[in-house]
Amino acid sequence: MSSLKNYSRRRFLTQSGLGLVAFAGMPGFLQAMEGMHGMPKLTPNKASPNFKPDVEFDLFCQSGSVSILSGQQTQVQQYTALLKTGPKETLTNIAGSYLGPLISLQKGQKVRINLYNKLTEPTVTHWHGLHVPANMDGHPQYTIDPGEILVYEFEVLNRAGMNIYHPHPHEATAKQVYHGLAGALFVHDDEEAKLELPAGEYEIPIVIQDRLFDEQNQLIYARNMHDRMTGFYGNRILVNGRPDFQIDVASRAYRLRILNGSTARIYKLGWDDGTPITVIGVDGGLLEQPEVKPYVMLAPGERLDVWADFSGRNEGSQLVMRSLDFSGVLPKMAGRMGGMMHANTLPVGSNYPIFTARITKKVSDSPKLPSQLSKINWHPISATANPDKPLPIGISEGPMAMLLNSRPYKFDDIQDFERIKVNTIQLMEIFHAHGGSGGHGKESAPATEEHGGMGMMGGMKHGNDDQKGSGQSMMGMGHKGGMGMMSGMKHDDDDQKSGGQGMMGMGGGMGGMGGMGMMMTMAHPIHLHGQQFQIVSRSVSADNAADYATVRDGFIESGLKDTVLVMPGEKVRIIKPFQDFKGLFMYHCHNLEHEDMGMMRDFLIE
Repeated sequence: MSSLKNYSRRRFLTQSGLGLVAFAGMPGFLQAMEGMHGMPKLTPNKASPNFKPDVEFDLFCQSGSVSILSGQQTQVQQYTALLKTGPKETLTNIAGSYLGPLISLQKGQKVRINLYNKLTEPTVTHWHGLHVPANMDGHPQYTIDPGEILVYEFEVLNRAGMNIYHPHPHEATAKQVYHGLAGALFVHDDEEAKLELPAGEYEIPIVIQDRLFDEQNQLIYARNMHDRMTGFYGNRILVNGRPDFQIDVASRAYRLRILNGSTARIYKLGWDDGTPITVIGVDGGLLEQPEVKPYVMLAPGERLDVWADFSGRNEGSQLVMRSLDFSGVLPKMAGRMGGMMHANTLPVGSNYPIFTARITKKVSDSPKLPSQLSKINWHPISATANPDKPLPIGISEGPMAMLLNSRPYKFDDIQDFERIKVNTIQLMEIFHAHGGSGGHGKESAPATEEHGGMGMMGGMKHGNDDQKGSGQSMMGMGHKGGMGMMSGMKHDDDDQKSGGQGMMGMGGGMGGMGGMGMMMTMAHPIHLHGQQFQIVSRSVSADNAADYATVRDGFIESGLKDTVLVMPGEKVRIIKPFQDFKGLFMYHCHNLEHEDMGMMRDFLIE
């Protein structure tokens, strides 16, 4: 019986790819994805007369054109800035790039930023990684219309680290980031300064992005729904907004500040000659001690602080940073479809160059790598408010749904477990929630009748402890569940038993995804706004072990994070503080196409 069940499931997975493409092309599909719930419009924040900034600058969102490829200039959207008060090194432009200026701040500074919307569409800017009040975080409800000004005022509370600033308007984040609105923001502090790490010309930002161009050098983005289902991928790798990027270095140590600024692409970074990568920091700043890795995984929104020592290398030699071969981050279905979903792209998980370091000068002196970098204030599980019941972040995917905790994004849709007391530390678990409990049992988010997910095989019957559901009818509607194909398949998962009937039925369960959701399961970089968190543990199912083996040595758990890559079949436990500020703080997939499709939720800190 078991072998028959497995054979039937394999046959369905193999045969359903083309059906999904056809399904995604249905007229109602695009409407379903673009008809999401609206967002309230608040009056833009104004400057407070009682706030005395140490640093103030104007930040403009505007259209422009830059030379990226040979020939015609490319139309982009970009940040520009004008310093009004503060040290001159606060803003540094990247010559010839569409990327926003590098912003450098000091811990403890009071900062005012005047955001001017000079676009023809609404926008707002999020300070990804910064610990700021909710009304200064760039939540989509603070989006401003063309011609409006939004004033941010906050004190820099972060430890030293590399952060990001980018747009966060509802359902338009990916498009605006893709067209150029992004930049790096560095925080510095006394702890970092005492290390005397490479600085100035020896500290190099590396912002990695992929883009797709037409014959007139104009950016192509999300031509159809197929381009969004697994995220949008380009066939050109740009670094700091430039193709075929090269840095000229001396034979000494450098500090490379690396950011994955792509909307969806995941990289497995490694030197072409097998030289290990020495990591000294991640999203939330410096590690306590350096870590040496054969390669490092880098998902959208993640950052790396790399000690790159070119000492002993001959003048004229070069070293190439590549993205190395790996597997498992895209749905199995996508591989079977032979690239139909993303024509003309550079295959995800293939081997290709990112940038080249060319040694142009031989020197004898070089700084030494510190053995101790920083001190991190770790929180034990016993210090959390919920050591025996982690807050769930359940991921589920389908051709018409990208969900967290069984629900698409909707403003003012806070669930009980998404209400968190301020000044508490929370244990959380991120997992793939396909079929009743997604393997999470009683700790999972409750399945809801009102918000079943829309996905193939959505009418499957799922067991989640004492919760039961059933799928029924052909193109019929179950009990307020999710749209689905092949809903009548039976599926047993551990001690969960389920059954249903009919095809193209509507059914319930956690996200209404069932077997199709499991077939579409893919890696998701999950970003939590506000304070950085620590990773407690990672575990992966036996079914995903082979793919996981191609990436597992590239994860770093010894630093503070605000974005974590969760592989198919993986559970990641984290500890996150919610201190100082009340209000709405988002959590979402940083595959930005998925964020715009609804894989986003709010925590309400009370």
